[in-house]
Amino acid sequence: MKLQVAMDVLTTEDALALAGKVAQYVDIIELGTPLIKAEGLRAVTAIKNAHPDKIVFADLKTMDAGELEADIAFKAGADLVTVLGTAGDSTIAGAVKAAKAHGKGIVVDLIGVSDKAARAKEVIALGAEFVEMHAGLDEQVEEGFTFGTLLTAGTESGVMFSVAGGVKIATIADVQKSGAAVAVAGGAIYSAADPAAAAAELRAAIV
Repeated sequence: MKLQVAMDVLTTEDALALAGKVAQYVDIIELGTPLIKAEGLRAVTAIKNAHPDKIVFADLKTMDAGELEADIAFKAGADLVTVLGTAGDSTIAGAVKAAKAHGKGIVVDLIGVSDKAARAKEVIALGAEFVEMHAGLDEQVEEGFTFGTLLTAGTESGVMFSVAGGVKIATIADVQKSGAAVAVAGGAIYSAADPAAAAAELRAAIV
């Protein structure tokens, strides 16, 4: 299982500093949506230039103009780009077309999708690299939310998936047991007093 750090910082400078601390422990470096909105895709270029050996993930959460938005991000240096699972099939297919042209990949983020397992199968058929079983920050504080529902949906989907939204040292073993290909840790790393130590601990927990 790969480890992905989700950097929800708001400046390129902070992203470069954080990536510099944790890159040796992670496989994928994700630039969060707030960072890209604040700094633009130049932040993607800066991270890719600093860490060319890492998979750089641009969390665009595209909802329309899939081919165009993905193409721009790939040209900026992204290796993976997200499209929302609630987007139309034509939007996802367009993004996949751009990915194929660049030799890169599309990840479909299933945040807000009620039947994640079913939609996962549909978007993999459209050419997505993998899907992200994702509960956003708002959803995580809603009454009745449980992290286990993401893991169950991933297992039931039968496709390649990542898990985001609650990955930490206490849950990463369950993430791996679910069959996830990627564990996405955000606050567990960037909010830690020592992000490098936190990333190292997560890496060590993956067997």
